[in-house]
Amino acid sequence: MQRSNNPIGRVKCVVNTCKYYESGNYCMAESIEIQPPNAHDTQETDCATFESKA
Repeated sequence: MQRSNNPIGRVKCVVNTCKYYESGNYCMAESIEIQPPNAHDTQETDCATFESKA
């Protein structure tokens, strides 16, 4: 996954430890992937695009 020059519209990201996070709660990834299939609530979901800044 590469970092984009433009944030993904309509996506709010507050995970400031992610390398795609940009000040203002923007996601700068080229795209995002949310997993897993057949999730039933928010507790079961996960942003598979997350990569640590460190």
